Amino acid sequence: MRFIYCPICGTKLIEKDSWDEGAVPYCPVDDNMYFDTPKPCVVVAVMKGKEILLLKQNYTFKNSKVLVSGYVTNGESVEETVYREVKEETGITVGKIKYLGSDYLASKEIIMLTFMAKFVEGNIKKSPEVDWADWVNIDDAICEMSEDEIGKRVVRKLLKEINYTGEKAYRCDIK
Repeated sequence: MRFIYCPICGTKLIEKDSWDEGAVPYCPVDDNMYFDTPKPCVVVAVMKGKEILLLKQNYTFKNSKVLVSGYVTNGESVEETVYREVKEETGITVGKIKYLGSDYLASKEIIMLTFMAKFVEGNIKKSPEVDWADWVNIDDAICEMSEDEIGKRVVRKLLKEINYTGEKAYRCDIK
């Protein structure tokens, strides 16, 4: 997000040199710099044996399944967000989370922090924002996520992390 006005006093910001960061929006009234900040979001690949949890959320993609995801809220660690979002969207509890890396979605200014998590307990009880949720064989995940490029990248990271040796999971990858 690029600030144009000071969020404290409302003054229109000016550009000020910030040494190695270059020109940054600056409020001369509050003597404060406002660096561009992407919105942090988690994306979680939840595993149960050889199955992965996929969701259908029509507001994101019409013809594609996705992984659990959600925005980090103020005062919350990204790890807490992983547990909360999985519980909110699906009703299940996860544990043993592992950070897989990050992706940036420029069109929405989102930094997506990607994780894998192991299923612990619970039955799927989808939230109102979820149209469908179920366990899918890991071999079918990439095929089911036809429109979700970041989700497919997360699944590829997951396959590498679990030392997946089969080729079937990659059959829908466009080379």
